[in-house]
Formats: sequence, C-alpha cells, structure tokens
Amino acid sequence: MDSPGYNCFVDRDKMDATIQDLGPKELSCTELQELKQLARQGYWARSYTLRGKVYQRLIRDIPCRTVTPDASVYSDIVGKIVGKHSSGSLPLPEFVDNTQVPSYCLNTRGEGAVRKILLCIANQFPDVSFCPALPAVVALLLHYSIDEAECFEKACRILACNDPSKKLIDQSFLAFESSCMTFGDLVNKYCQAAHKLMVAISEDVLQVYADWQRWLFGELPLNYFARVFDVFLVEGYKVLYRVALAILKFFHKVRAGQPLESDNVKQDIRTFVKDIAKTVSPEKLLEKAFAIRLFSRKEIQLLQMANEKALKQKGITVKQKRQFVHLAVHAENFHSEIVGVKEMRDIWSWVPERFALCQPLLLFSSLQHGYSLTRFYFQCEGHEPTLLLIKTTQKEVCGAYLSTDWSERNKFGGKLGFFGTGECFVFRLQPEVQRYEWVVIKHPELTKPVSLESTTILSSPCHSVSSDPADRLSPFLAARHFNLPSKTESLFMAGGNDCLIIEWKASPVVLERPLAGLHRDGSKTCPVQVELLRSRRRAPWGQRWTAGSH
Repeated sequence: MDSPGYNCFVDRDKMDATIQDLGPKELSCTELQELKQLARQGYWARSYTLRGKVYQRLIRDIPCRTVTPDASVYSDIVGKIVGKHSSGSLPLPEFVDNTQVPSYCLNTRGEGAVRKILLCIANQFPDVSFCPALPAVVALLLHYSIDEAECFEKACRILACNDPSKKLIDQSFLAFESSCMTFGDLVNKYCQAAHKLMVAISEDVLQVYADWQRWLFGELPLNYFARVFDVFLVEGYKVLYRVALAILKFFHKVRAGQPLESDNVKQDIRTFVKDIAKTVSPEKLLEKAFAIRLFSRKEIQLLQMANEKALKQKGITVKQKRQFVHLAVHAENFHSEIVGVKEMRDIWSWVPERFALCQPLLLFSSLQHGYSLTRFYFQCEGHEPTLLLIKTTQKEVCGAYLSTDWSERNKFGGKLGFFGTGECFVFRLQPEVQRYEWVVIKHPELTKPVSLESTTILSSPCHSVSSDPADRLSPFLAARHFNLPSKTESLFMAGGNDCLIIEWKASPVVLERPLAGLHRDGSKTCPVQVELLRSRRRAPWGQRWTAGSH
C-alpha cells in the first residue's frame, strides 16, 4: 500500500485481502449531490489512500460545538488517563455497554489504541451516557488516521456535531432506544414479510429490532461497514436505517421456509450478518438499501421525537442506563374472550412502537358492558389510540387500530363525520390473518407531501394542530400533510348517535362487511362480541380518563 502512515495500527496481511489500494487517489468533487452519488457508487471504496483523504475532509466539515477536543487535547490527557496500564488491559468506558471492540484487521497496537481513545473520549464527553456504536467507529477511523490523536479528534467531531438536522450517532439510552423503536416502525411498514417471520419465531419482536445497530456497528465485515460509513458521512443517520432494513430483507429471503440454526433469532441474524459475504456483495446490499422508498429525513425525525416522548412518559431519561423497555403481551396479565395471547402479540407487533411499549388494557367488552353504543363511547372517550376487536356470528375475527380519540366525533354535532389519521389500519385474524393499511402508505407516489409550514389541511374543521412537533404523527402518516382531493379521502373513523364506522375511503381494499354494527336497538347485525383495548399509557391532553381507570 502507498501510505504506510495510514496503516501503523493495521495487520497488513489481513488488510491486503480485505480492502486493496487499487482505485483513484484524488477527489475533486465539491457538490453535495455529486458526492452522494460517488459515495453510493463506491468511488473511493477501492482506494485505501483516497478514503483516508475523503474521511478527513468530510469530518473536518462537520459543524461542531465551539469547544471541541482536538488532537492536542489527546496528547495532553492520554498519559494521565491511561497511566502505567498496558493498553490491552484497559477497561472500556461504561457508555459502550459491554460492546466488544471489533478487530477490523487491527493489530495488537491498534486494538489497544481503540481502548485508549475511548477512555479519553469518556473523559472529555461526560454527557455521553450510552453509545455502543462508538467502538466500531473509532476502530474504523483508526485505519485512516496517522496517529491516535488524529483518530481521537475525528471521533470527537462526530460526537460534537451541533447541526440539529444532521444526527450522526446516538449518545444516550433515550436516543438509542427511540432509534430502535423507530426502526421497528419502519420494519412494520417496509419489511412486512420479514416482520411476519419475526413475529412468528420470536416471543418479543421488539427486542429483536433493538439489536439493529449491532448488525451494523460490530457484526458487518470491515469492507461492508466501510462502504456503509462512506455514505453515512455524506448523507447521515437515515443511511443506517436503510442498510439495516436491507439486511433484514436479505435475511428473510435466505431463511424463509428454512429452520433456524438456533432457538435465538437475534443470534441467527447476527450470524447471518457476520457471514453476509456468502449471500450478497456490498454493492448489492447498498443497492437494495437505496431502492427502499423510505420516509423523508424530516418525517423520520418527527417519528423519532414521538418515540422519545413515549419513552420519557415511561420514565426513561437522557442519563438512563440500559434497561429492559419493551414489554411483550404477557399471558398472566392479558385476558380477552376474542383473541388469545399469541394472536394479540401478532396484533401488538403491528401497532406503532411508541404505543406498544405497554400492556394492552381492556376498556370495553360487550360481554361485560352490553351492546349500548352510548356505553361504548362512555368507556372509550379520553383514550388514544385504541384497538377494536370484533367476533362475528360466523366466528370471523376482525378489528381495527384507531389512532384518534372517539371524542372527536362530538365536533360534528351528533352527525357522522370522519376523523383519524393514516396510522389507522384494519385487520382480520379469522379465517386468515391479513392487515389492510392506508393505500398511500404502500403507494406514496399516489399523493404529494406538502411542507409543515404551508399545510392547512386538518383532520376535522375544528381540529387544531399542536405547536409541539412531538405531539404530531409523522407528516407522512398524518392525513393533514397531504394534497388529497378532499378531506374525507384521508379520514377513516366516524361516530354518530346511531352507529360508528371505520371505512377505507382512500384504499382499494373493499371489506365484505363494513365495521358498522353497534346499533342501539341490538338488532341482528350486532357482532357476537366486541372489545376495545388501549395500551397502559396516560391519556393525552389531561383528559379525565387515565390509563387503568376501567
């Protein structure tokens, strides 16, 4: 290789077989759009020398805090922090959460240098409380740094980024866990076949998705991770979601219909990622990742904010250490006359993760409360979101996830008026399992998103939009953020004095019988059983009904 200074921490024999230095040596591009294309195409991926220069340039251009530790700071503090310990015996900082340092073809000197750099970062960034991705980042950057001090400075600039629109790396358990929840939401939308497999073979699918960052920052081979990092430095955090989704798609393609290698699906996915070269090349992995029509960066940011808010309501703080957050539907705490625990776990896996954090709570049951529509409204008002379960006289089981409080119906003066958002969906469990989503979610090209600042479309004439972005749904999922022909084409729930309706006006799915049968007169159109549930979260906006009241 041409630049031995870049390789003083590297096992050269292993590197020769992993990343060869065969590509161009210079990059003259300055336009961001062109740079994105070159990164995706792997322009500097085959040049060890050029990749080092590009990393130096991209990291130098990251907007950072006024006071950001640099190479000179490292030279001043490393001796005091490391002391007389040998680098190989140094403990890792608590914030890495027992994450192992990936070898990435580093020699003994390089592996020790990663530990020293991480300890110095912990000294300079006491506010970083949870960052299991950092060992992989430092190990990769060490390949392209002249010395430890330069690698320390690059890592510090990534951590010190102060551009709110350019999230780079999670630095608290709150941010990490909300990213895991957001990934779970994205899997639910974009990898439905893989999601169905995960639900079938894992007791708690949310815990499987909580492992997604480890797939990238630890299990991916060096040449794959380097390609991902190339694009990540140019385009930001969204790239990580894309690649993780692509990994899950390939895992499903390879493993669907095959017995798992263990009874632990998390370990099976880790093994698959570690051996991913047997299945797909780095180029094909990125190609699959960028073929996914993902939410915009702004929309993902709002979804992340909503998930963070849900975690805060559960008591998770910025300084929180790792804890078990996701709760499956536990058999001892769940009871329904319509569905069993396994079926409820399947349904709960479809619910947005910020609402799936807690156990479902029964609000209304026709066996207990009767078929009075007035009583139904009385029991459910003040709760949002809710889950409706229906069992018909033909033993069919169907239902709906309803994103909006039924009290919204009062704004229409007793007449039928539609409300709700695009996160609503209907489903059936018998005779077969099927979920029906809003058509725009599956086909975003059917409508054109509009900016938050310019939109005036509301879910009802009287409904006002909260000024707190975290109180809103993702604009991709919220109907008011679309240029639709009419309001009723994007609203799904309606409730009047005589009936309630859940109808798909914007969807091509036609249900055999509309979910409109809770008539006051108790006529034969009434289903056999009806239940309404919600997660055990505090009711929004301070309404009188709180979670657990019924």
